[in-house]
Amino acid sequence: MATDIKQQALEKHYEWQGKIEVISRAPVNTREDLSLCYTPGVAQACLEIEKDPSLSYKLTRRKNLVAVITDGTAVLGLGDIGGLAGMPVMEGKCCLFKEFAGVDAFPICIKSKDVDEIVRTIELISDSFGGINIEDISAPRCFEIERRLKEKLDIPVFHDDQHGTAVVVGAALINAVRCAGKQMKDITVVINGAGAAGIAIGTFLLNMGIGNLIMVDINGIINKDDKYENPAHAEMAVKSNKNNIKPGLVSEDMIKSMAEKPIVFAMANPEPEIMPDKALAAGAYIVGTGRSDFPNQINNVLVFPGIFKGALQCGAKAITEEMKKAAAYAIADIVTPDKLSREYIIPSPLDKSVAEAVATAVEKARQEEDSLSLQ
Repeated sequence: MATDIKQQALEKHYEWQGKIEVISRAPVNTREDLSLCYTPGVAQACLEIEKDPSLSYKLTRRKNLVAVITDGTAVLGLGDIGGLAGMPVMEGKCCLFKEFAGVDAFPICIKSKDVDEIVRTIELISDSFGGINIEDISAPRCFEIERRLKEKLDIPVFHDDQHGTAVVVGAALINAVRCAGKQMKDITVVINGAGAAGIAIGTFLLNMGIGNLIMVDINGIINKDDKYENPAHAEMAVKSNKNNIKPGLVSEDMIKSMAEKPIVFAMANPEPEIMPDKALAAGAYIVGTGRSDFPNQINNVLVFPGIFKGALQCGAKAITEEMKKAAAYAIADIVTPDKLSREYIIPSPLDKSVAEAVATAVEKARQEEDSLSLQ
């Protein structure tokens, strides 16, 4: 099945020769049309923006345009294949932005692995966009790139591999906990993998109020007694693992020793850390994966289109923790109590109502933050 999909996808990419294109919003059929959208009429819009740069959001497409940017160092599960080879993924992301949220997005592949060069490149082109979606950049460089860009730019910067994944996992966990009759404050979450996504998920779930977090990397459980070269790991060592336990690597057998009604999100693709049937047989109450051929697909396409749409519509300069929490609850609430079940804790990635719900929640969170800042 996987081989068939890969071959079909390759054939389609030869057929499509690109998944996005630029469409003119202005008619150019007459001399007057030409004078209005281009010279000499366009000069007036230029002069207005020169006087007031904020008018770029009203006189150009900037208000609805996101840059999807990669250096190609962590593309899907393929690793460091380079920006050019990552272009099909970036185009696909742009396609999803448009299809699910009506947001225009443009793929940009940077031919550099140098953090300074990448940050400077994005900074120099940022005036063309209303938001920056960083994609498929390896850890720990991605943390530094995002941090510096947030400091330099006055538009939303969002590393989807981190925060989009964190929000969708948070949404799935909200409903899994509801379904299992548990409380966030009472659960212990174990995350196997401490890369960009794992660190972001852990941080986000702590902010959502989980009782305890245990993070496991290739060397075992992250704990405050060990020393870490990666600053993100060092920070997580302080935040997580309240009891400072230090056993070896997590095995599949841990499911059998988990608390009552255990929840398992096996997110690795294409092969989950444990197949759903085996997890259920081992005692898992709810199982989610990143795959479309099992129930409870936890896919960040439920997050990034709507979260950017909301941020762009309300003119946000950043995507805050409160916006991300609002997005997670908006996604979770699409699954109404009468439909919530062990095999339905999160909406389908193809549910196009999700983006609008997320956008509305993000805008509301922004308004509440603004009102609090004025008090």
